[in-house]
Amino acid sequence: MDVVVCLRRVPFTQEVDLEIDKGQRQILAENLAFVLNDWDNYALEEAISLKERTKGTVTAITVGTEEDEEVLRRALAMGADTAIRIDSEGLTLDPRNIARLLARVIRGLRFHLILTGAQSDDLNEGCVGAMLAEELGLPHASVVNKIELGEDVLEIKVELEGGIEEISTIKLPCLLTIQTGINEPRYVSVMGIRKAAKKELKVVTIEELSLDKEALVPDVYVERLFYPPETGGAEILEGDPHIVAEKILRILRERGVIS
Repeated sequence: MDVVVCLRRVPFTQEVDLEIDKGQRQILAENLAFVLNDWDNYALEEAISLKERTKGTVTAITVGTEEDEEVLRRALAMGADTAIRIDSEGLTLDPRNIARLLARVIRGLRFHLILTGAQSDDLNEGCVGAMLAEELGLPHASVVNKIELGEDVLEIKVELEGGIEEISTIKLPCLLTIQTGINEPRYVSVMGIRKAAKKELKVVTIEELSLDKEALVPDVYVERLFYPPETGGAEILEGDPHIVAEKILRILRERGVIS
């Protein structure tokens, strides 16, 4: 099985005090470390696992600048066969245009399956995978947490709301967005990363895709980022259950929740 897996490099923001830049449209990223998006890491492991089970190939692809090539090097170190970066230098992209760029390149590749993460750690939009499937005219499923191989089909388990799961059959070729926990991503050794640094990595420019940068003006853009307003904190209600219940009802009435 030939698999294409889409990857994204994101800032590592855990236990970090984020700052907003003067334009109030993005966070200051100069002092942040960047890593492979967590959901994409699981998608990458699933792609490589399927390759090993079916003796296929894995192509890793990302949209980004030269700095984003580190996630492709990691993919090569984990077992991907080829890596492609679509150069986005100077572009401001929204999910739709990212999907358009990915689709332009993927159309020229041989594949049975496309995998993406269910969402990204930084923006949490969760829509590039579905948009990419629509661009390519492929059947797709989101938040997949199990894949079983069939004859020209996949049996998949999808996570629904409230802990409910759904088992479906989807025809190949198709696109799946992967949920965390579907597998255990393998460890990447320093030696593996060093070897991957010597492998060829293909870079595709916007001009090679016959796209004009002016045609890639985003449909969605950030107007303003701001910190949540400070509040007085939680109010602790004390007393016996009858008194606490009366207090809750009074608060709900005062705030217009109930009449």
